[in-house]
Amino acid sequence: MPVAEQRVWFITGSSGGLGKALVEAVLESGECVVATARRVSVLDDLKARFPPSQLLVVELDVSVNEQIDRAFKAMIDHFGRVDVVVNNAGYAVFGEVESISEEAARTLFNVQFWGPVYISKLTAKTVREVNKKGQGALIFNVSSAGGYNANPGLAFYSSSKFALEGFTESFSKEMLPEWKIRACILEPGGFETDWRNSFVKFDQHPAYANNPADFRSLRSGIKMLGDPLKGAKAIVKLSHEPKLPMRVPLGSDSLAIVKTKAQIVVRDAEKFTALSRSSDRDDMDGVAYGDMIIKKLTETSN
Repeated sequence: MPVAEQRVWFITGSSGGLGKALVEAVLESGECVVATARRVSVLDDLKARFPPSQLLVVELDVSVNEQIDRAFKAMIDHFGRVDVVVNNAGYAVFGEVESISEEAARTLFNVQFWGPVYISKLTAKTVREVNKKGQGALIFNVSSAGGYNANPGLAFYSSSKFALEGFTESFSKEMLPEWKIRACILEPGGFETDWRNSFVKFDQHPAYANNPADFRSLRSGIKMLGDPLKGAKAIVKLSHEPKLPMRVPLGSDSLAIVKTKAQIVVRDAEKFTALSRSSDRDDMDGVAYGDMIIKKLTETSN
């Protein structure tokens, strides 16, 4: 592929699973990748297969802003621009809310929320100051089905993903049209990777010892539906879409979770409509005001 037609991807969390599969899929499509990971040696096989003109491997801990700055500088020095950013790095802290230390929860947020926030801001700056005018960029922020529907045992994992989704919505709406910066939330379901083996696990809190619905034993029997290679190909295909939705579930499990949760939220809202409207001011037409909001939201999502 001619250099002018090659896009430059910046992918975090490339050491394994969906991240590494995505790096490989992008490279095989003929495009360029800056693959970042804390342990770059695991990418030696890809470095042996693909030339430096296509692949740049950079050591990166996404919780350290100075390292992100250096990684972006290395990308610009090597490839001269950025086209697609994938904030994929992450892990899970597992246990009851009362058993997980605050330090572990804050560290998790630094990786899964504040890291992507800083990278998204730096991407916007790079588009304005480095990329050719009108070139734009696409940001994929990797959330999870658990970033739309939270599960017991993964409270801080889910809450970091909930926060990332809210940030992505606001960020995308702040971008000026002429910058051509788009953002999309990916919500993978369960993929057959080492993700579960990377859990930071905390011992069961003694108060929950007799819990009849122990989520620890329930999670051990869950089978992963997703194939990382197929998920990676789906993301590459999605990156060529001219118009993207705000959220894209990846996997039939995630699709079912997202659709069902949305239906439950609508059902409950309709059930308590009268109560919701009872808090409106007497001098305001709540129905008309609501219709105006619906129209505005519908227009911005089209």
